Amino acid sequence: MRLLTHNFLKSNVNGTEKGYPLRIEATKIEYENTYETPDMILKMMPKLNYDALRNAVNQINDAISNSTADCTCLSTDDKEEVTIPDLPATLPSDDKEATDYRQLEEGVLEELHKVVFDLHVMSGYLLCPDTSRKFPVSDGIPNMILHEDEI
Repeated sequence: MRLLTHNFLKSNVNGTEKGYPLRIEATKIEYENTYETPDMILKMMPKLNYDALRNAVNQINDAISNSTADCTCLSTDDKEEVTIPDLPATLPSDDKEATDYRQLEEGVLEELHKVVFDLHVMSGYLLCPDTSRKFPVSDGIPNMILHEDEI
């Protein structure tokens, strides 16, 4: 599951009011180097919740650095360990209509591309912030199907 996908997922458990953003509890992360297209990331930025994206990156970094978790980020090409970039705390403007993302430094655009398109949560859980319901992620596919009593 790419972080792009994660940015749009929310819990729809019956009675949930705060089912977004889902917390990531990763057990396996993969990095797939894709062709960088600045235009693509520029077009996606107004649609993304940047705070949720940044929190997701921090949660993945925490899972990797946690000595009790068996989680690493490996490149799919050569199985080398990959360092996940840190994102800036804020972008130029919180007003999505006024933000001109073309003014971002090239390095920031590259980092955004890496976390949005190249990082894949291959296994673990997505945790609802309201109900603590765990949605499993297996082979990179989040299972958001609700149990009968949650509909």
